[in-house]
Amino acid sequence: MHREKIKNGLIVSCQPVPAGPMDYAEFVTGFAKAALDAGACALRIESVAYVQAVRSAVTVPIIGIVKRDLSDSPVRITPYVSDAEALADAGADIVAFDATDRVRPAEIDALVRAVKAKGKLTMADCSSLEDAERALAAGVDFVGTTLSGYVGGPEPVDPDIELIAAMRRLTPYVIAEGRIRSPEQAAAAVKAGAYAVVVGSAITRTEHVTSWFHEAVAKASTRQEGRSAETVLAVDIGGTKTMAALVKGAAIIDEIVIPTAREAGPDGWLEAIAESTAQWRGRYARIGFAVTGLVRDGHWSALNPATLGIPDGYHLVDRAKRLLGKPVFAMNDAQAAAWGEYKFGAGSGGNLVFLTISTGIGGGIVINGRPLSGLAGHFGLIRGPSQGRAPLEDETSGRWIAAEALKAGHEVEAAEVFQRARQGAPWARAIVSQSALRVATLCRDIQLMFDPDQIVIGGGIGLAAGYIDEMRDHLQDVAPRLAPRLVAAKLGSRAGIVGVADLAGEGG
Repeated sequence: MHREKIKNGLIVSCQPVPAGPMDYAEFVTGFAKAALDAGACALRIESVAYVQAVRSAVTVPIIGIVKRDLSDSPVRITPYVSDAEALADAGADIVAFDATDRVRPAEIDALVRAVKAKGKLTMADCSSLEDAERALAAGVDFVGTTLSGYVGGPEPVDPDIELIAAMRRLTPYVIAEGRIRSPEQAAAAVKAGAYAVVVGSAITRTEHVTSWFHEAVAKASTRQEGRSAETVLAVDIGGTKTMAALVKGAAIIDEIVIPTAREAGPDGWLEAIAESTAQWRGRYARIGFAVTGLVRDGHWSALNPATLGIPDGYHLVDRAKRLLGKPVFAMNDAQAAAWGEYKFGAGSGGNLVFLTISTGIGGGIVINGRPLSGLAGHFGLIRGPSQGRAPLEDETSGRWIAAEALKAGHEVEAAEVFQRARQGAPWARAIVSQSALRVATLCRDIQLMFDPDQIVIGGGIGLAAGYIDEMRDHLQDVAPRLAPRLVAAKLGSRAGIVGVADLAGEGG
């Protein structure tokens, strides 16, 4: 066999659990053929009988081993010269054996001589760089990392990538083997210099793979049950009002709304929250804050001071934790609302963008089941539609609607502008239509950027009667494939507190 036949290839170790339900020749042969159909270049087979069975069914290179439990030696892999010779006679192209520096029935050079006398190649299963050095000095053809972590001490979880790289400095013929359980780990082995990669349990030992998944599911379920049993104090600090609620899952157990006294600043807002929720002390385990602006590493900053003036880098998480005495998680309110709608509201399980049009415009993005944080989703601050004059929200949101009404001679708030529009007042209809056009254009751009399955529209302006329909009217000429799917938010003003409560329950 030429060594090049396994170069840059995947070798699948077809070794069933001893005495398990698949420990039969027909299963081992089936594993082998399935692996080859999927792209494996070679096989690693245990026992003379199974090597014979697989050799009769395939033509690719086979690495053969024999495993024995000896009373006088810790060496288990092909301990005797007779084992090596029998594997070669059975059809193994490469005979692998333990090459560790331990008490052994046969020396490495004797095993090498016996295999080469049969015209076959050798592989040294090593635990360390020193093992590899000795094996190469004895004339082996390949060195492997098979026994790294198995000659004493607790068994590691991850493959020994560092040993692969170190061996590669000795020889190009390094076979990576041992605890490679994911495609990413296999790729890392190749990057470290592996000539070929062996994967075994992750492909052919159903019992092992099932136990990994079972353990992961059990742990996650236990954590989820614990979290779902927790009640969270969720707080949504907005530009005009602050909502505080006790939340369990998606259920609002109790809630209060207090005005956001803009002149009080964040210290004053936190003190007001602590005072207003004092009667709930002892009823919650964690706290989640959904706030306007930017939250990074627990620090809160204003992105548009016109919405709410916040000192740059305010220590929100630390100060809230000191004041309220519980673990605190904080996130932008629209990002939290995006998660709330994704998990408990209008979400359909796919990628989602959430837009809230209210005092300002906020947004959140959930991609591949994860909420994006930082600046992601702050669509109200983009300036393209205004040719750089001002943030989009300053020419679209509730404040803009009221300001436009005043310019038209009507000193009314946004809610009354909508009422007048429904009554047919031309000036009010023009203002609402202009706002809806700008948000519809934003949604068209978002669709081209992220191609979400849906864009969920929330907020007092976004959910005002007729607003989403007005947006859809402005999108009628867009080709169906490019048109965003607009969906009304289901959680209303509670999306942020429900979302941040769930994220706080997960530890952020």
